[in-house]
Amino acid sequence: MPHSLDQYLARNFWHCIAHRNELPNDRDFLRFEWILGDLVIYNDKGNLLAFDNVCPHRGARFLQDKEGNHPLSCAYHGWGYRDGKLRIPKPENYKSCNLENARLNTFQTAWCGDFLFVAITPLTDLHTQLGELADILVGVSHDIAQRHARIDYPYECQWQVAVENALEPDHVPLVHTNTLNQLRLHDGQNSYYAYNSVLRASIGNETTTRGLNRIARFFDASHSQKNYTAIYIFPFSFLSSTYGYTYSLQNFLPSADKQKTYFTTRMFHSHLVNAEKNQEIIKPFLESVEKINETVFKEDFEICKRIAPDFPLSSQNSLLSDTEEKILYLRKCVEEVDAKRLSQE
Repeated sequence: MPHSLDQYLARNFWHCIAHRNELPNDRDFLRFEWILGDLVIYNDKGNLLAFDNVCPHRGARFLQDKEGNHPLSCAYHGWGYRDGKLRIPKPENYKSCNLENARLNTFQTAWCGDFLFVAITPLTDLHTQLGELADILVGVSHDIAQRHARIDYPYECQWQVAVENALEPDHVPLVHTNTLNQLRLHDGQNSYYAYNSVLRASIGNETTTRGLNRIARFFDASHSQKNYTAIYIFPFSFLSSTYGYTYSLQNFLPSADKQKTYFTTRMFHSHLVNAEKNQEIIKPFLESVEKINETVFKEDFEICKRIAPDFPLSSQNSLLSDTEEKILYLRKCVEEVDAKRLSQE
């Protein structure tokens, strides 16, 4: 059965889904919704497992919460998973079944530093998909110490609308007047790595830069740069940071409803100098960043739902400014992937 473009992207590309430090303990889990159902990342005695959140017995979902720590055991009939094996209560009652065929629907995983990527049937290996961006992500991942916050809600638009909004700066003065616009970002420099891109822009607000420079002594982030950085990881993920003190990992995952996108963002902070002493000192800073991020994403949510559902997202005859070059690049990449998909049907 042919897959839609959104399904094809979900199945055939690697997705940056978590940082190692989000699941430090046995039985820790994260759950995400997307076009293919539920995606769960689970710590099974130190092995991070990615799988479809469906019990192979009768189809009940193993986990309901967005995250937590819980045995992987089905509340319906007690089937579970532990230490790399499916656990079936009273297997002798299934004499007419070939229980050797019973298994979780697991997905492929790969690491880029401490970032966990997930894929189902990837077209390439992870390093090929990332290109030279892999080296950047490895460094960033090693700077990250722990997660600070998580936010989830659906965007009322196509995933590509949300991604295009995150790629361009032109909307910032109007949409983020009292939040992101206060940084007074300069135009910056775009770099491209395969289908991925990175924006690095210096901050023009001198009061902000003085404040950021003052707190540099609290952070041990060897790969940080004194700018605003936004990394786009094709097709559904972003990683953004100001000065490398905090990072926001965002996923815009498509749903079965084309006008609905499952959005999640996790905020992390980098390693601290003398963490035990400085954790409380930087707490107000982290809380202020969390509040600003939450407001910015809500502003994006409100503007994205204004986009007409049938507005063409095409590279042909696009009315795009020079500073929207990454949108044009994205559209060409998506069209290239779609042509490959159609040629395989």
